[in-house]
Amino acid sequence: MAIIHRAQLTPGKQEVVTTWLASQPWSQVSAGDTIELVGAFRFDDPAGEVGIETHVVRRADGRILQVPLTYRGAALQGTERHLVAEMEHSVLGHRWVYDATADPVYAQALASTILRGQAGAEQYLDVDGTLAPLPSSVVVHGFGDPDAAEPVITTASPSTEDTPDGGAVVTISTDGPTLAVYLTPRPAHGDEGQLTGRWDGLGDSVLLAGIV
Repeated sequence: MAIIHRAQLTPGKQEVVTTWLASQPWSQVSAGDTIELVGAFRFDDPAGEVGIETHVVRRADGRILQVPLTYRGAALQGTERHLVAEMEHSVLGHRWVYDATADPVYAQALASTILRGQAGAEQYLDVDGTLAPLPSSVVVHGFGDPDAAEPVITTASPSTEDTPDGGAVVTISTDGPTLAVYLTPRPAHGDEGQLTGRWDGLGDSVLLAGIV
């Protein structure tokens, strides 16, 4: 379960995502480009310490990109080059924002969702201490076995490569399964070992990630 607070963020998420994309060669986004936030989905951190959120955005040319981020209350040692931004959250305080593909908590959540055939986290808006259901703007689903054992991941080492269709994929090496995150989503077939997603106006689902 993901709890969303009514909060002021400085800088805001759109600024963080746009600035980060402009610094990444794979994104083909330049400083000053307009990026549309299409939606987002979340995974649960069982420990309740790390926020795990993936933003789906549209470039000016219409190409869809996904930007997985983690939000932490303390710096993640050894991942300085994967720090996306620092922000002030009016409820939670100072937050360190990371490229989630380098964060073991994200890798664990992604692998579990895929291998066990789960959906993204249910979201709730905290309204003065009362939790109100908040529909996800991007719906994701893993194709796996609900009875599969929970994977255990404590390390995550990402490597980004261009793909023949002009997109990009991150391969995450872990101490568990190897994961592929399609930064530029592709058509999905709903095969086992995949995570697919859809949102209003999309049509067919797209492939977001998979077990390599």
